Amino acid sequence: QVQLQESGPGLVKPSQTLSLTCTVSGGSITTSYYAWSWIRQPPGKGLEWMGVIAYDGSTYYSPSLKSRTSISRDTSKNQFSLQLSSVTPEDTAVYYCARPDGSSWFPMDYWGKGTLVTVSS
Repeated sequence: QVQLQESGPGLVKPSQTLSLTCTVSGGSITTSYYAWSWIRQPPGKGLEWMGVIAYDGSTYYSPSLKSRTSISRDTSKNQFSLQLSSVTPEDTAVYYCARPDGSSWFPMDYWGKGTLVTVSS
């Protein structure tokens, strides 16, 4: 059973870079053909897919966030990470890492518990 766990600071100042890590257990992030996503949910709003890193390290981002988002991985630690630059209070959200059960990108079947990140001075 794949398990995902988000970690990172819960408070980030405006204009700074938000950095989160997802630690994966029960499966390798390099296993073909899985794709590992970051998703967020602002308070009172719906889920927003942010981007994905595939088993081969290739990345794809939501067009609305592409200019500020970077997803990377550390295969030695079986982790993948999110960086979101130039944050504003509108980036306050619960951030999730997730993965589908198959080779498609959606829907997500495995989710971390989520971590709340607040952007505030």
